[in-house]
Amino acid sequence: MAGARLSLSDLSVHLSDGDRRFVLETGVLEIAAGEPVGLSGGSGTGKTLLLEVLGLLRQPDPGGRFTLHAQGREVDLRAEAGQAARLRGRYFGFVPQAGGLLPFLTVAENIALSQKITDTADAAWIGELIARLGLAGLERLTPSALSIGQRQRVSIARALAHRPLFVIADEPTAALDPEAAETAMGLLIEAAEQGGAAVIVSSHDLGLLDRVARRRVHLSLAPAAPGTVRSVLAARTEAAA
Repeated sequence: MAGARLSLSDLSVHLSDGDRRFVLETGVLEIAAGEPVGLSGGSGTGKTLLLEVLGLLRQPDPGGRFTLHAQGREVDLRAEAGQAARLRGRYFGFVPQAGGLLPFLTVAENIALSQKITDTADAAWIGELIARLGLAGLERLTPSALSIGQRQRVSIARALAHRPLFVIADEPTAALDPEAAETAMGLLIEAAEQGGAAVIVSSHDLGLLDRVARRRVHLSLAPAAPGTVRSVLAARTEAAA
């Protein structure tokens, strides 16, 4: 996975709701495998929208450049839009804000799901994730028997189980108390780095982001035409403390 990276420049996404319009502009951003990057921005600046674009869950507008460099080849993600599902399953892992676990599967089955979907069975790596994320002894339980923090750690393990190059985490600690949030975020970054994955994680907790991420990118509102809300990703990234 050495040398893998996600590169984008001058992408935009336009949304409209009646007379109101929202536009997201990315500027230039490059994320390398193994790198933790924090994403910040106020409410309504499009953090989730940007993560959906980065994770191939939403197509940006025509124009700009969006490429994936992996395994010695460069993939033009604009030209390969029809292969988004395949590329998403192969190269990306996701940690949604609410966990997104399947209630009828056990902890072990939820974690193994990403391996099953991508045909990348690796029981040893699952065992390591379970141990690293403090889930030992919980493997046979279903999500309803877990605390919120435990469910979020299972979601992290599932996102990492198939060894993706990039992990997209959308406010993964929003429902946790400060101590549990610090623990879960630290485990996410540690486990991802150990597996060689980049992490792009959004949070309103800037202090937490700066403690766990190597750098932070920021979305902020910018001048726009009447009736339009325009959010711009800083072209220059802020180094985390």
